[in-house]
Amino acid sequence: MTELLIKNTTLVQIREPNISILKGNNFQTLPILENAWIHCQNDRILDYGTMENCPDVRGQVIDATGRYVFPSWCDSHTHLVFAAYREQEFVQRISGMSYAEIAASGGGILNSARRLRAMPEAELFQAAHQRLKQLIASGTGAIEIKSGYGLSAAGELKMLRVIKRLKAVSPIPVKASFLGAHALPAEFKEDRKGYMDLLINELLPVIVEEELADYVDIFCEKGFFSVAEAERMMEAGNKYELRAKIHTNQFNSMGGIEAAIAHKALSVDHLEVVNEAEISALINANVIPTLLPSAPFFLSDHYPPARQLIDAGLPVTLASDFNPGTSPSGKMAFVVALACIKMKMLPDEAINAATLNGAAAMELEKDYGSITKGKIANLFITKPMPSVAYIPYGFTEEIVDRIVINGQLSAKELV
Repeated sequence: MTELLIKNTTLVQIREPNISILKGNNFQTLPILENAWIHCQNDRILDYGTMENCPDVRGQVIDATGRYVFPSWCDSHTHLVFAAYREQEFVQRISGMSYAEIAASGGGILNSARRLRAMPEAELFQAAHQRLKQLIASGTGAIEIKSGYGLSAAGELKMLRVIKRLKAVSPIPVKASFLGAHALPAEFKEDRKGYMDLLINELLPVIVEEELADYVDIFCEKGFFSVAEAERMMEAGNKYELRAKIHTNQFNSMGGIEAAIAHKALSVDHLEVVNEAEISALINANVIPTLLPSAPFFLSDHYPPARQLIDAGLPVTLASDFNPGTSPSGKMAFVVALACIKMKMLPDEAINAATLNGAAAMELEKDYGSITKGKIANLFITKPMPSVAYIPYGFTEEIVDRIVINGQLSAKELV
């Protein structure tokens, strides 16, 4: 049995076990316990309290005076597995090309697909594993990873098998999403139905047999995939008990949200463009709106209407969208800062969205996302800082000092 006691600290995101997702009044408050201790036993949070009742523990004891203990970030939308960054497209955008123009010229997702198809699986795994370790060191304690840069049977299976290998070696939970419908590959430019048939009739049964995915995904957007195609993918996923987490409303409002609701999707992600009717539909649905502010930041685009969604009582979630084209960073502290600076979320709201709601968007809320007795002890200890609001305020500062993964304390460089 291993034991860890962190004392003389401030605990952030204290929740009872019955709180599984945050919206309304719960979303706007962030429970904090000052002058506190937390006791981890094996991989779980055993107990916590104030220093007047601090227990004696024979295991490791850490004095965290002046520091905060947070539950680890839960990043529910990433594209962590890719072959190369796309900095040249960054230069093209600065020079005036739009996202659509870059994609039409063979850049964007198709660029990543070409590079990924050429990279051996072993190299792809090593690069992705290194990125994952870096994100864990920055405070991420649960993550979702999508395919979608293969855009062929062999390429998609290569990606999903890499993600499965990451699951096997990762000290944090990894969820996998099948995003074969990320863009239309050049060889299917005149045969959209043929590509959808390939994904659904040929690939999906293999993915299910090899247990390569937890969810299905599709980029429902003009120039990519239609609402009808999204519905077909979600129906296929539901047949195999793979819920959908779909990209929608990044650039256009075209019915993707309503389709996701009808097919009982777990989340709708992006939502840079949302109208009143769609917000009303989400109010009465069990679908999690996931916002990805790093993408509009990097694209110099408009941001999701976070305040409207929050004020409507929706369980807003934040994720990094880490990918080589439109969000080449997976640092969730920066996502929290962007949410505050650009979307007018309060620090408490942004932290709620990046922890417990992020866990819910991966169906991990029973074990992750809050400091709750009995949950997995995935935590991070900050450097000394004056308040919770300092995280978004000091947006360039690295605030994570040490991490706790599965109840084990680690210096960041040892992850």
